[in-house]
Amino acid sequence: MEILTAIKRVPETGAKVSLTDDKLDIDTTSLGFTFSPHEECAVEEGVQLVEEHGGNVTVLTLGEEDATEQLRSAIAMGADDGMLLDGGDDEWGPAATATAVAEAVEASDTDFDLLLFGNESADAANHQVGVRVAEELGLPCVTGIKDLDVGEGVATAKREIPGGSEVYEVDLPAVVTVKEGLNEPRYPSMRAKMQARKASVEQTEPEPREDDLELVELEVPETDDSPAEIIGESPEAAEEVVDVLEELEVV
Repeated sequence: MEILTAIKRVPETGAKVSLTDDKLDIDTTSLGFTFSPHEECAVEEGVQLVEEHGGNVTVLTLGEEDATEQLRSAIAMGADDGMLLDGGDDEWGPAATATAVAEAVEASDTDFDLLLFGNESADAANHQVGVRVAEELGLPCVTGIKDLDVGEGVATAKREIPGGSEVYEVDLPAVVTVKEGLNEPRYPSMRAKMQARKASVEQTEPEPREDDLELVELEVPETDDSPAEIIGESPEAAEEVVDVLEELEVV
């Protein structure tokens, strides 16, 4: 089974984000980088499927050359090969990214059985790239998946909905976008990390293209830094706690 897993280099989850002066980008001066939790689960799922069925996992990203760091992290988790689509320092929108990924898949010597994406990235959260890639390649696509089973030429994917779940069965090859909770991503050993540093990463330069979306401005969400209010520490404080919850319309 040949599996392609796409990831994106993003600032460390939970890090304090500051913007550049023009509010068009994130100030990365003091930030570390990783790839999104949804995508960690996509990599883990690909590795588990290959462990079960045999085959190969290729992990792909579009970004600057520094994104090879995230490719090597995925290889340390068990992926076999890395592919960098070097997009330079520019931010690629979802339409342009999907076209570049689809073209890389078509140009590859490998016939992929399954393309795995995170449901959305941890930074822009556009929810678009996996769906757009499927459209460009003419493949069936199932999104928001938290349970996946692959058999002979068929994938069975389950999506959680209020009060139950939806189950889809699609013929391979197919595109599946997965959510955090699909599995528990493994933590690579130090030896795996050292070996991944020596792994070769294929590098190509996709043709720059205009995107349908234009970034106007970024905004950092407001945070409430006010200290917590201590109501009391004895059972007598229960009535006041209820009053506060009712005021907040929690109960």
